[in-house]
Amino acid sequence: MKNIVILISGSGSNMAAIVRAAEQGRWAERLNARVAAVLSNRTDAQGLDFAKDHGIPTTVLDHKAFASREDFDAALMAEIDQHAPALVVLAGFMRILTPGFVAHYAGRLLNIHPSLLPAFPGLNTHQRAIDAGCKFAGATVHQVTSELDHGAILAQAVVPVLAGDTADTLAARVLTQEHLIYPQAVAGYLAQSPMRSNRG
Repeated sequence: MKNIVILISGSGSNMAAIVRAAEQGRWAERLNARVAAVLSNRTDAQGLDFAKDHGIPTTVLDHKAFASREDFDAALMAEIDQHAPALVVLAGFMRILTPGFVAHYAGRLLNIHPSLLPAFPGLNTHQRAIDAGCKFAGATVHQVTSELDHGAILAQAVVPVLAGDTADTLAARVLTQEHLIYPQAVAGYLAQSPMRSNRG
């Protein structure tokens, strides 16, 4: 079984979209894959309740309890590796990851970014797109590398920027597309990835 571990910090709406897609698309039967665990760095992440309601094991590692970013990432890796992941998915995980963490999961670490990369890496993407006069915005699923928002692109969704758009209205329309392309990209990755051994 190819295990997916999803990392969240808040509502986990992209995590929920992936879980629903896995259930409705029968990933266990079709792709020999499952969402094995959901991890968060925040005890109040609302997405944890969704995961529990769907029978998915959850773990919270509070980053504030660790002396350094490296210490937190080491503990996070230890927790993730208990699930022998074929894929680690960042779904609104609001932490900058250390190079060691990224290297450990090289080739099996995915993220979604709310812009049409390579345009607007980093934060405040929707306002930056509006300010730049872009006619189109969107979202990008990409592999995570040590360079922020620069990994290989797996999927993109294009959303028009409408007259009168604010960062919030544009973000809401982009998010609906994220919920479509992220599960598709994860399924596509799993369909092409070799089987990894795991312990359960």
